[in-house]
Formats: sequence, structure tokens, C-alpha cells
Amino acid sequence: MLCFNLKHPFRYLILDTNNLNRQQQMHQVIFEDLQTIEYKNGWTYQEELFNTITEAKLSHNDIPGYLLFCEHPHVFTIGKSGDEANFLINQNLLQQINATYFQTNRGGDITYHGPGQLVGYPIIDLEKFKIPLKEYIYKLEEVIIKTIAHYGICGKHLPNATGVWLNTDTPHLTRKICAIGVKASRFITMHGFALNVNTNLSYFNYINPCGFTDKGVTSLEKELGQKVNFDDVKTISKKYFSEVFGTELITK
Repeated sequence: MLCFNLKHPFRYLILDTNNLNRQQQMHQVIFEDLQTIEYKNGWTYQEELFNTITEAKLSHNDIPGYLLFCEHPHVFTIGKSGDEANFLINQNLLQQINATYFQTNRGGDITYHGPGQLVGYPIIDLEKFKIPLKEYIYKLEEVIIKTIAHYGICGKHLPNATGVWLNTDTPHLTRKICAIGVKASRFITMHGFALNVNTNLSYFNYINPCGFTDKGVTSLEKELGQKVNFDDVKTISKKYFSEVFGTELITK
């Protein structure tokens, strides 16, 4: 786009209309760090925010979405279409390893959450962002791919599987570093991603992660050979979430 320079009418100012459009399309999202929270309490809080945004949408009121970060104590969760055969232990052993188990309303199969794992729950209206659900999941994966690239780790999408994976070109070495499972109703999302940072990966031995029996799991700590500053990962993930989704994050 060309505009006249009023001080020098024979010169033109070149405006970056793409940048202007990006600024105009920025959506405000409230960021909240829940720190460590029991899975059930976190799920209940998600539901409250989800219902608030849904009610506002039905009333034609425009309110911001949310991005929640947290860690959970040891817990296994299974999606609404998951196969319970992928949960490999009984109730007694579950208690012995100080873990809990929940059937959820998200998509996907079974996964593990625990200390040292960054869990992110975006609760946003996809219609406002003008993206379909499949693209939303792809963008979540992109956020994580960019985050781990900051540490020199090459993450990729895997055809016919959600999440972020390493060594996708070498099947026997393919391993997951981040799981993704979401729910969407009226185009409003909940649940989200779980990035293994300094996670105790032994807990994945009690399940077939996401239903896979031929693929491994990994973490930033395992790949780098040392523990990673958890707060730094949060900061980097927030940055790329804002970049990929075109949001302005407002810290609550």
C-alpha cells in the first residue's frame, strides 16, 4: 500500500499492510499459571472457564480465551474413545506408585501426567481465530516444535498421529516428546498438550502411551542429558503460542 508523505508530497510511504492486518487480528488470551494442581481440580477449572466462554458466545458477548499452564501429580488419563486395555496395571499397583486414574472427555487414548511435565490447556474459540479443529491441533504441535527447537531438538509432525515426535524417519527410533488431546464443542476448546521436560519417564511403562506399542517416549532432559529450567520452558512456550496463534497474552 502506498501513502503520501505529507511533509514531502512527492515521496511515498510504504506501509506494511500485512503487519497492520496482523496487529488488527491479534486476539487477547488470558494466561494463568496454576503451578501444581490435582488433575480433577484442574479439569473442573477448565470446565468453568469453558462454560463461561460458551455462555458468552451464545449471548454474543466477546470475552478473551484462556491459556492455562500447570503440572499435575502422578495421574493417568484416558480419552473418551481410548482402549482401557492400554492401561497395564491394577488398582493396587496404581496406589503403590502414588498415582490416580481418570476417564476424560478429551480425544485420544491413554497418557501420563506428572511432575516435570508442562501441561498447557488453551480454552479458546476457534471461530474467532478462524481455524478448524485439525489446523488447531497442527498449530499446537507447531508451538511445541518451535519450543524444543530452541534447545536444538528437531521435532516433527507424524502422519496419522497427534503430538510431537523425534526421529520420524527411523521407525524403530521414533519417540514422542509431547502428547496432545483436545475437546471442542461449539468450536471452543479445552484440554491440550503435555510436554515432557524433566518427567519421570518410568511411569509410561505402566501404559501403552496413546495406544502405541511400537513407539517410545522421551523428554527434554533425556535428549539433552541434563535437567532443564522449567520456568524457561514456560516462557519459551508462551512466546511461541502467542506467535503461532497471533495472540496477545495477558497474565492474570
